[in-house]
Amino acid sequence: MKRHLLIIATLFFCFTSFAQVNKLLRQANKSIDLNEKIDLYSQVIALDSKNLDAYFFRALAKNDLGDYHGAIVDYSKIILVEPDADTYFNRGNSRYSIKDYEGAKEDYRKAFELDKSLTDALYSLGCVNLDLGEFIEAIKDFNKLITFNPLNPKLYYQRAQAYQGLQNHLKALEDYSRAIKVDPNADTYYNRGVFLLNINYYQRANDDFSSSLKLNDNNSYAYFYRGATHLFLGEFIKAISDFEDALSFDALDFDALLGLAMSYQKIKDLEKAKFYFDKASNIISPNQPVTNVDALKNTYWHQNQFYYLNDNFKNLQNLN
Repeated sequence: MKRHLLIIATLFFCFTSFAQVNKLLRQANKSIDLNEKIDLYSQVIALDSKNLDAYFFRALAKNDLGDYHGAIVDYSKIILVEPDADTYFNRGNSRYSIKDYEGAKEDYRKAFELDKSLTDALYSLGCVNLDLGEFIEAIKDFNKLITFNPLNPKLYYQRAQAYQGLQNHLKALEDYSRAIKVDPNADTYYNRGVFLLNINYYQRANDDFSSSLKLNDNNSYAYFYRGATHLFLGEFIKAISDFEDALSFDALDFDALLGLAMSYQKIKDLEKAKFYFDKASNIISPNQPVTNVDALKNTYWHQNQFYYLNDNFKNLQNLN
């Protein structure tokens, strides 16, 4: 009789525990408060340490809260017991967030190996290979993705980035152009424009920025870059107009202010050239005067158009 009572008590405890676990899981899944979700999933784990769903969803909540290391620990516990593609993929995302690119790469590779339909893992693998400078591997990844989805312009853009990394400008240009052919939108024209500007094809870059702005006139960067192409093409009045448009989005855009200073200097309006140069200088270096070009090291002009900036910097300095 006592044995029967013990069995009944054990069964009752198991049933009660099971019901409590399910109740906590439902509460956690409904909650929109990340801290509350973590607490509820932790209660589930305390009652049922083998509940892998609780570990997985707690890891997601930790990741969304910015606790990437905590998320990695939870994902790793699942992988030790029952490895699956989704867990590897999500652990890869958490590792990527803490800049553990090698760890993320291995997780994305494993995720795609376990589930060939998980193309998000292959895409992430291609992107992390880009970050690691492993451009040939990135190209292979994006080649596979393009066979799955040849109408996705983002894939051509990413592969173009890899070709750029290899200094294969012809192949990069082909992919930027393919992206436009697949989807001629503001972003695809803008991306090719930035590439063409970087390799000094100023007129073609200008045309692409104009096409982009016709489709979306709310992109301050497109105005700035088109202004730069006008400046390099000697179209100084048009450059001034575009730099002013860029400033309408951000009055503290020191790159646009420097563009205006150089443009006004070119048309011999030295008063305005000095005004905009001083304004840019005060934003870049508020506590001390800008006396050499390296004080502008964080600007677009210094990083991408140094010789042009250096030549004009000397003239602007002479205005003081």
